[in-house]
Amino acid sequence: MCEFCIQHGEGKQWYLQMKNYSRELLNAPLTADQKYAIGFTTRREWMDNFIKGFIIPASGGSALVESQTDIVKPEGSISPSNQEQILIQNKIEHFGQVLPIEDVEKVLSLVNSITRMPCGCRFDNAGLTNQRYCFGLGVDTQHMLGQFPEISSSLEVMGKTEAMKIIRKFDEEGLMHSVWSGVTPFVIGLCNCDGDCGAYRGYIKKRGVPTFFHAEYICQVDLDQCTGCKECMSQCQFGAQFYSSALGKVTISAANCFGCGVCRAACPQGAISLIPREKSPEAANIWLKT
Repeated sequence: MCEFCIQHGEGKQWYLQMKNYSRELLNAPLTADQKYAIGFTTRREWMDNFIKGFIIPASGGSALVESQTDIVKPEGSISPSNQEQILIQNKIEHFGQVLPIEDVEKVLSLVNSITRMPCGCRFDNAGLTNQRYCFGLGVDTQHMLGQFPEISSSLEVMGKTEAMKIIRKFDEEGLMHSVWSGVTPFVIGLCNCDGDCGAYRGYIKKRGVPTFFHAEYICQVDLDQCTGCKECMSQCQFGAQFYSSALGKVTISAANCFGCGVCRAACPQGAISLIPREKSPEAANIWLKT
C-alpha cells in the first residue's frame, strides 16, 4: 500500500474511502502545517482558487487568481527549499495516484456528482481551451461552480454511466487515469492524461519532483498468449515495455510499470493483465520514481 493508504485509507486504497469525499472533511479545520503549505485557511478557499487559476482559463475565461492569504508560519512548518521539501508540500496540497480503469469505476461509484471540466494542462501546454479531460467529483453539490457563471457552458454535469463511457474511450486511446487530492486526503477529481499533462511532464519527462504515486497494481504479460505484435507498446507512457526479437514477445518491467493498465486495451490477444503490486517482489515497494 502507498503511504496515503496507510495514513488516510485505514490500510485500504485511500481513494476508495468514502470519508475522503465527505462534506465533513471539506469543512474540517486544517492543521497549522496544512494552512502554511496551501496558503489558505480552508479547503474551500483552496478549491475556489484552483477553479479560478486552473479551470477558468482553460474554459476560455479570464484568469481570476487572487494572491494567497498571508499566513503566519507556525514553528516547524514546511519551508520548501529543496526537492524533498517540495515533495512533502505537494503531498499535503495536491497529489495524485495512477488508477486502472477498474478503480476509476469504483471511484465514480462513491460520488454523488460528476462534472466534466476543461483541462488546465492542455491550456498551459498546448494553448487549447475546452479540452474536457478532467472530472470534478462532488463540486457541484458543494455549490462551488455556481460562483463562476462565465464558465457554465464549459461544464458538463453527468451521470456515472455517461462518465464511464467517456473514460473507457480515453482508456482505448491510451490516456492514463489518475485521482487527485485537494488538500490531502480530500478527493477532488479524476484526470485522463498524456504528454500534455503538466504533472506528467514535470515528473516523468523532466524527471522532476514526484507529483503522483504508482498504481496499487502492475501489468504483466502472458507470454503464451503474446504474439509480439507490439501494439501495446504504443500505449505505454512510462517506458515499461520492451520487445525481445529473439523471443518475439513483449515483456513489462515491473519496476518501471506505473500500473495504469491502458496497454491492455491495445492488445488484440488479451495477453496483458493486472496483478496487485504487493505480489511482485520487484515492484512491491516502488511508489515514486525518484
